[in-house]
Amino acid sequence: MGTDGVGTRGEDVDEIEVRDAISAPDADGVPRRTTRRFPKFTRDTARPEGAGRAAPGDALAARQWPIIAVLGVVALGLLLTALDLFRVGTLLIGVGLLAGAVLRWLLPGVGMLAVRSRFTDIVTYGVLGTAIVLLALMAQPSPWLQIPFLKDTLHFTVSG
Repeated sequence: MGTDGVGTRGEDVDEIEVRDAISAPDADGVPRRTTRRFPKFTRDTARPEGAGRAAPGDALAARQWPIIAVLGVVALGLLLTALDLFRVGTLLIGVGLLAGAVLRWLLPGVGMLAVRSRFTDIVTYGVLGTAIVLLALMAQPSPWLQIPFLKDTLHFTVSG
């Protein structure tokens, strides 16, 4: 390109600069994607699903109440477990995770409780919460829940 604003082949050169080969300017000069390929370098990240503003900027805790509630229940369960109330504490931890799954299912905006897609979050919280609740109910000594085939399964694997 010459110094007079004319290209090497004699055409006029506008001030539009193409940053990469994927985004070329349209007739208005706005860069647009010409292919479906992703750019080589990512310049921005997508906002998480639950990151929308549900409250004014100064009320951060107002839109984060679901994660605060779940973490509060789990923390109480951990405290009870540390204070030698094992079964009640672990039940509370599992119930907290199940509550997180229900909140993620029912509410459109859950703040930082949204980690992955809605389906993945619900399945993850639900499976982990159910497993913890079942293990807490079956914990020895004197389990509150007895599964009949479990004793036979353990008998075949342990004896021998």
